[in-house]
Formats: sequence, C-alpha cells, structure tokens
Amino acid sequence: MKIESVETINLVFEYPPDERFRYGGGVCTHRLTTLIRVHTDSGLTGIGSIYTHPSLAYLIVRDQLAPLLQGEDPTEIESLWEKMYGLTLWYGRKGVAMTTLGGIDTALWDLRGKVEGKPVWQLLGGERQTCPAYASGLLWRDPEELAKEAVGYIEQGYRRVKMRLARSEAYDTGAVRAVRQAIGENNDIMVDASMRYEPELAKRMGKFFEEQQIFWYEEPFAPDDIDAYADLRQQINIPIAGGENEFGLQGFREMIRAGALDIAQPDASRCGGISETWKVARMAQQNGLGVATHSWSDAVAIVANAHVVSAMPNGITVEIDQMTNPFVEELLGEPLQIQSGQLQLSRAPGLGIELDMSVVDRYRISDPLNIPDGVYSDMMFGRENFPEPFTYHEIDD
Repeated sequence: MKIESVETINLVFEYPPDERFRYGGGVCTHRLTTLIRVHTDSGLTGIGSIYTHPSLAYLIVRDQLAPLLQGEDPTEIESLWEKMYGLTLWYGRKGVAMTTLGGIDTALWDLRGKVEGKPVWQLLGGERQTCPAYASGLLWRDPEELAKEAVGYIEQGYRRVKMRLARSEAYDTGAVRAVRQAIGENNDIMVDASMRYEPELAKRMGKFFEEQQIFWYEEPFAPDDIDAYADLRQQINIPIAGGENEFGLQGFREMIRAGALDIAQPDASRCGGISETWKVARMAQQNGLGVATHSWSDAVAIVANAHVVSAMPNGITVEIDQMTNPFVEELLGEPLQIQSGQLQLSRAPGLGIELDMSVVDRYRISDPLNIPDGVYSDMMFGRENFPEPFTYHEIDD
C-alpha cells in the first residue's frame, strides 16, 4: 500500500449576528478548521485535522509534504514524521509547519488502525473505550447568564466546565463565584486566563481560585514566559495547566524541565499530531504530571486527542467546544456521543469516524488561499479586524 495523494480541505463557518460571542479577542464572527485526508492506492483514506492559518497549511501540503509522501508506505508513521520534520525544519519546528505535518500524522494513525483492524486507542496500548470530557464555554457574559449556562452543561451530563476570564478582576471573581454557586461543590470548574494576567494579579487570582476549589488554572501567561509559570507554581496551591500554544515535544520539554506545569495540554491538531501528543503525554507521566488535551477546532481533533488521553494512565480529560460550532456538532457521520461526562470511543479501526461529506462541501472554502475577513476566535483576517492592544483593568473603580 502506497500513498497516492494528500488532500487539504479548508472549512469556514460564519456565525449569524445573534449567535456571535464576546471574548478576550473581541467578538467572534467566524470559525474555521482544516481537514487532512491521506489517500492510498488501496482505496483506504486516513483522516486528520489541524487548527492553524489555513492558507499557509494548504501551501505547505501542496508544495512540500504531499510530494515528499507520494509513493511512501503510510504505515511507516515514525519515519515519515521524521522526514516531514526534516523537510520543514528550517522554517518550522513550531507553528504552522509543525501543526500541518501533525495533521498528516494523525491521518496516518487512522490508516494504521484501518490496516491492522484496531482502534487507535488500542494501538497505543489503551484499554478504556471512553474518555472523560468537559464542557468548554462560559465566555464573556454576565455572571447570571454564565451560571445558567453552566447548569445547562451539568444537566447534559458533564461534571466539569471551563470558563474564560481576564476581563477585569472584579468580573473574574464575580463570574467564578456565580458559576460555583450555581453548580455546587461536587462539580469541577476550570478557569482559563488566556495568557492575559501579569504576575501579581496572577498570584492574587490564584489565591482566590484556591478558595473556590478550582480544578485547574490555565494559561495565566504566554507560553514563552516560562519563568513566570514556574514562579507562580511555587506561590499557589492549585494545579497550573498550559500548552495549547506550545508545539512539539521540545517545547513541552522546556516547560516541564522548568517546573512550569502540573497539567500539560497538548493538542493533536496543533502540536504535531497523535505521535507528538503521545510523546508529550508520556513525558508528562514520567514527571508526575497529568495530561488534558486542548481542542477548539473540530470533532476530528477531539476524537484524535481522546484516543491519546484514554490510553494514558495520567490522562485526565478532553475538551468539548460548546460554542455552536458545526465542525464539532455536524462534521462526523455519527456525532460525538457524551454519556455521564464520558466521550464514547469506537471499537472500529483507526479513529473510528467518518466525515459527513455533505457538511464538508457546505463549508468548504472554494479558494483555499482566500480566507473571508472576520474574527476567528484565535485568528483574525482583514485589517479592520486586527485587535487593539489589550488593556487589563486590575481593579475596577
């Protein structure tokens, strides 16, 4: 069996005006994701996905990675990863190049499972067919609305919810109190500061989060500010999580060596595919840390991450985007199944998923090099949508 071609499909969804949500980057108007399909001469196809600048990913696949892989044995995942990494090393190592080769890697794992007749979680040595999942939403809304939203997730069967903060100190504390009161002490709250705190505020908020029994404290700082993570971790008694904006084993190695994290958050759709996410998870285990993957793009990424988390003894949970995202809710032929806070994984070979091609065609960008202007949660297109410098108000008057 040989690789015939590698296909890149960029998808975009525009929110109706009344469904747009406010967050630290402004008002989100669109969502996007990129699917990767590896086609073979046997007729088998592997599926992966990536979350990065879609046009750059398309060019990297078209002009370098697809020609490199054509004619290769898709089951030789490790050697193909090294070939892709070596080819992109000069301009890669992190960012879009690492993310893009990782999407192909995930598709190769899907293919390997189909060839061997086993699900990926089993290929990785796992025994669990389920993976704990948490509801990820609770962005910048009034505390009363957040409380109601959080209760809704608990009623759906989730036992953990994550909320976004870093609006102002008064807002952050009020929002957390409202959600804690609404869902009680028997359900977990995670908080995400979206890299927007400064050290003294981060410490104050950390003490407050301790009082509120927060399950983890995510990304108080940018990933490059490793010393700030390590210092904060010594001053508070609450698990610090991070890594969604880190790439590759080498990036996580630096954070772990510095004592910056309690919980590593790699993402197969960003940090280098299933192969690299698995390596990060094992490194975390060897250092006594937990792993809880990030996902904010599509259902393919969620499932890929869940296969890793379910197979690891230090795997904590996987993230499920709750912000009316059709790439999470509609993309698969069989939608994600959440029961009692557990994502149900398939025993079917590979990732155990199939794409709903009618949904793919509905949201496919006709010109992969021309992304519609808008605010895409983590990316902005069109000069008028570029964000103003963010000013955090530590104390409201």
